[in-house]
This record gives sequence, C-alpha cells and structure tokens, in this order.
Amino acid sequence: MPRFSVIVPAYKVQAYLQECLMSVLEQSYADFELIAVDDDSPDACGALIDEFAARDARVRPLHLPRNVGLGQARNAGLRQATGDYVLFLDGDDALTPGALGDVADRLAQTSDPDVLVFDYARTYWTGKTVRNQLAGLLTEKGPAPFPLDDRPGLLSLLMVAWNKAYRRDFVEREGFTFPRGYYEDTPWTFPVLLTADTIATLDRVCVHYRQRRRGSILGSTSRAHFDVFDQYDRVFAHLDAHPALAHWRPILFRRMVDHLATVYARRGRLPRDSRAEFLRLARDHYRRHRVPGAPLRARHLLIRLGSHHTYRLVSSASRLGRGARRLAAGAGRQLAAAALRTHYRIQLRLPLRTDRAVFTRDAGGRYGCNPGALESAFRNLLPHIRTAWIAQPEHHHTIPVATQRIRPGSAAYWTALARSKYLVHNADFEPRVVKRRGQVLIQTRQGTPVKRMGLDLQDRPVAARGCDFGRMLRSADTWDYVVSGNRHSTLVWERAFPSGFTTLEYGLPRNDVFARATSADVARLRHTFGIPEGSVAVLYAPTHRDYRTDGRPALDLERFLRELGPGFVLLTRTHPAYGEAPARPAGGRVIDVTGHPSVESVCLASDALVTDFSSLMFDYANLDRPIVVYADDRETHEATRGTCFDVRDCPPGALARDEDELIDIFATGHWRGSRSAQLRRVFRERFCRYDDGRAAERIVRRVVLGESAWLPSIVPLADRRPVPSAALGVQAAPLTGVPVPGRRMPVAEHL
Repeated sequence: MPRFSVIVPAYKVQAYLQECLMSVLEQSYADFELIAVDDDSPDACGALIDEFAARDARVRPLHLPRNVGLGQARNAGLRQATGDYVLFLDGDDALTPGALGDVADRLAQTSDPDVLVFDYARTYWTGKTVRNQLAGLLTEKGPAPFPLDDRPGLLSLLMVAWNKAYRRDFVEREGFTFPRGYYEDTPWTFPVLLTADTIATLDRVCVHYRQRRRGSILGSTSRAHFDVFDQYDRVFAHLDAHPALAHWRPILFRRMVDHLATVYARRGRLPRDSRAEFLRLARDHYRRHRVPGAPLRARHLLIRLGSHHTYRLVSSASRLGRGARRLAAGAGRQLAAAALRTHYRIQLRLPLRTDRAVFTRDAGGRYGCNPGALESAFRNLLPHIRTAWIAQPEHHHTIPVATQRIRPGSAAYWTALARSKYLVHNADFEPRVVKRRGQVLIQTRQGTPVKRMGLDLQDRPVAARGCDFGRMLRSADTWDYVVSGNRHSTLVWERAFPSGFTTLEYGLPRNDVFARATSADVARLRHTFGIPEGSVAVLYAPTHRDYRTDGRPALDLERFLRELGPGFVLLTRTHPAYGEAPARPAGGRVIDVTGHPSVESVCLASDALVTDFSSLMFDYANLDRPIVVYADDRETHEATRGTCFDVRDCPPGALARDEDELIDIFATGHWRGSRSAQLRRVFRERFCRYDDGRAAERIVRRVVLGESAWLPSIVPLADRRPVPSAALGVQAAPLTGVPVPGRRMPVAEHL
C-alpha cells in the first residue's frame, strides 16, 4: 500500500499533461501511485499516459470509455486508489519540487489527520507566479490537528479539491464523491471540511495552478455556469442531513452569495441573453437558503434585489466613462490609421470572395516553404479557387505564372487580405490586418520546432529581445488551423501559443516533394549546383544564433575538406536571418547555396546533412540519408535560446561535440554506418510518420471540404522508397509519384 495516491484526470490538456505527470514522477518522495485518468480525451492525452505507464510502474493508466467530466473522472480514479492518502491534481497543473515529501512530513507531525490543507500559487502564461493571497490562514502555529471550529477561516480559501490531502479511509467511510457539473469542487470541499474530525495545515506552495490564457472552463462563456445553483443546493442538503453542522449555515450562505455575485459579475462567463435569468435564479437561491441576520457585503445587494436593469444602469455608466477616456486618448492614432486604411476599410465592408485564397511567407518572401506547397495544392485540387501570393517585387519571379503576384502594402494587398476567404502564412500578418468572420486562416509555421518558441521564450531574455508576447498571442487568436508534422510539434505549438486553433497533424506540405522526387530530378539538381560526378556532397546548414550577429560558420570549411580528401564537397547554406553569406574561398569544393530559393532542392542534391539545432534535420530525415549533428556551442545555445527537444535523447545520426569529432565521424565512415542508420530509423518513426507525399492534400481537403472529407491514408514508413542519394549508391526503388485527383504536378514546380 503506497503512502499517496495521486489522481490526475486528463481531457484536452495534451500540451500540459507531460509537465504535470513529470512533476509527480520527479518528486524526491517516491512512495506513491499515480493514477492517470484519460477521460476519453480526443487529443493525445491517452497516448501520453500510456507512454508514461510503459516507462514507470508507478503510473496506473485508466481509460474511460466515454467522456464523463472532471468530477466523474476523479471518482473513477478514487475507486482505483490504494494509498493511505489521496491527492487530486488537474492535468494542466503541476506539483512543486519536494511537495510530496513535505506533505508526508507534515502528516507524520500531525498524527495523520483526516485532511491536510496546503497552499498553491497561480502561474500565468506571462511567466508571473502569484501565491494565494490568503496564505496566512495556513499558518502551522498552534495545536494540530484541530477541528474546523478552531480555524473557521479555512472556509475562506479557494474551494478546490487539489489543495488538500485526504485520508482515504475517511473519504470512503463518509462516502464522499464528486457530482457532475462545472462547479463539482463546491459540494465536495465544503462537506469534507465540515465533516472532518481532524484537520492540519501546511504553509507551503505545493501546487502550481496554471492560469490558462484560453481553454479553461471558468474562462468560457456558457450556460453551464448555471450549474453553480445545483451545487450549492447539494451543499445545503448535506447540512440538512447532518443537523450537528447547522451552525455553519450562515458562513456557507455568505460564501454562496459571494460566489453567485462573482459568477454574474465576471465578464464573459454568462451569455448576454442569460444574465437576467441567472440573476433571477440567484435571487431565488438567496431567499431559499437565507439565514436571518447574516451580515452581507455591499455587492451582495445585487443578488438580494435581483435587479438586472439596475445593474445594467450602473455598469453602463461605468463603461461610458471608461470609453470616453479611451476615445480621447486614442483619437489621434485612430484618425491617422483611418487615413492610411480607407481603402482597406471599404473592402472590409464588401462580401468575402469564397473562391479566393492568398498566401505568403516570411514577411513577403519568395515562393516556397509550407505556404508554397499548399498554394500549389489549392491550384491542383481546387481549380475553382483563384490563388495569390504576397511577396516583395524582387521575389515575384519565383511565383508560378498561374498565381497572382501581390506587392505588400498595395491596394491589391489590402483587397486580398480583406476579401479572400482563405489566408495562409508561416509567420504573422501585420497588426493592422483584421480577420473577418468567415475567413479561414491557416498557420503553417516553419517546420518542426527544436528551439524554444512563443511563450517558452519568456525566461530567455536574449532570444526574446523585442518580442511582444501580448501581440504574439493576439495574432495566435486569429489562427483557425495550425499545421503540424508530428506529435512533438503539436504539443509545442499548443503549449507555446495557447489559443483556440485546431491542429492539423497531417505532415508538412513542404516535404511532399521528397516523396515525389526521382533520380532524374536529383541528377539534374546536382548538375545545376555544379557538384562533381562521384563526389559526396555534404550539406552544411547551421541555424540562427541569438547571441551572434554574423553568419560565419562554426566549422573550418577548408580544414574539413582537406582532412576528408578530394571525394567530398560542401554545400553551405547560411540561415536567412544573417542576410548575404560571407565570402568563403575554398576552391571549387565549397558551393554556397544560401541564395537558392528552394532548400528542398538543396537537400535532394546532397548526400548527407551536417546541422545543429535546425528544424531542417526533421525534413531531411524523410530522404533517409545520413545526418550528423554538430553543435560545439550547445551550452551557450541552451542558455540563450534553449531547446524544446534534446537531440541527444533521440538523435537522427552521429553526434559531434567539436570539429575533431566531426572529422573523425566522416573519416571513419561512422556517418553512414549501421549505428547511424539505426538511430535515423528511430528518429524517422518518431517524427516523419505523416510525411508521405500527401500532407498538402490532406490539409486542403480537411480545411476546404470539412471534417467529412475523404482524407488520403498514410503510407507506412516501411512502404516508402525515398529517392536514393546519387553518390552513395543506395539500392532502393524510387517512389516516382503518389496518385492524386486531378493534374499531377511536376516535381520541378516545387523545386
């Protein structure tokens, strides 16, 4: 029998569940069982739970056949518990380090009370952490354990289930269970505290209570908040069934009235057309459970009178005052913006064009990447939709002839953004762009994330320099869909950009070309780049460094080629953030491909990749060609930018910590040996499952044709035949194409 049973219900919290479970499993106090309850979650929660259970015997997975809600999921876990004490932890929250050890020590000090109450801190998406303001009520001074009559102030704490440890035989003896509903903690917590004979406190933050920016139940607008009435009826029914607890009625009455006023006053909880009804029901509950003589605060008069119109009058006066002040402060800015955007505002009032789609990338960059692949798929699969590409004039030559060319800031630019139904980008549109009702915005991102992104940069001031997190999240709120190549990407995007988008875990469209390319394409590209016949072409593509302002390579290119001999050439590609690549005099064996518009073409022409923290490794793995990770500044990079994936845990091939090791890896043949191939196979199974050549088609069908659309099945990795490397002589039948409806697109159009 373990000391603790920690019950974690999980429903649509896949972005946070790993952190939650790890916070339990990494506790220094190890005598516990972790009961993780998958409440029939439609995301990856169930799979994550199973993965943790496979790695740690203390994890007991429980999969419910249908979604039953938080309270019933806790009940299911409670029925499986075997520990002396039970703790509840929501799937998006976390235990603080050492919490279970301190709870165990305090229980021993206080002779195993029925209930131990500990503290929590709210953790915000901004990175701010705020401890409970009533922490003083948890003082450990004085006798312990104690009855609630000695410390009635504990009823003023947040009435939640997860800030307490409960003796299991006490819970079972009294028959406590959670009801259904939004406010299921209320009829659990009050009766538990009122019934407990012995209570103790722990003046220590044991739980980090995540304040989710989007998606939390209490932050939703719904009639489900009317559930609060039924839950308080259950609380008072418990008092009626236990006459000895009658003296607590005045306190619980005040808590109820305060709670009802809070639900009503919090903007956004109740639908506007239901607020008057809620207030009438609140007045009825006030009268039903009223305790004569109970002191009330001024705001409780709202519930007592039940006057929705009076409240609206007071609120309207307050809003008018605030609105007048905002209008005066922003009048100048609004007039200037109106002068610049007259044409745009007119376009915003005209009907949407359901047969138009506009695409762009990297602040008006050249045609390509995921938006380019999707634009091509739109034209081929949906010929009735006219497509346009936004790019600076110097990149217009890269845009297909059939696609409209648009210059940023032009009248056509504002028209396209205002009236096109489909908007596709791999970054963010400028702040002045207004997403209209009916428009569909597809955010493709720029590959599988290795470096920290979004909110994960909040504790990295070097990398986050100049980043406006508020603006970033407002932009994320406009995303309808986010493209993901694998589960790792899905979890990172949902955690780093907490918003209401739908993740399309279908593969990366830009990688479709790898499944369709032929040996003839590879030969043509190698000839175009001037790669000598029979040479091994190594692509060296390091990523951007936040702590460096130049793109000079960390690798001594001349030494690398000198040590390996004349059979090797280097294709060097500087990260676009550095602008033009510096001159690299190394004869004809260093070929600078930085300016080439298609990184996919460069990958196809090469025989191996050397990179560091670049997302290119995930794309390149689809070719099933050797990859070597060379990161001689890992500690510095981790301190400045940080990573969301430790490549050492699942490397795509050999790892080199310095230049000597890198040269040795190539000189000994380890770069393409059996061990490297084995590592690459595991890497591909984890990250390349969906990149079978039809990712763009799946995305277009899902977005345009809806959830009922037929989606192409995924070609298993074992059945794929990537185009072989030209120099390495890989014996594999090339996959010459994947049949798709409509005209089959030439590979050259992608390249």
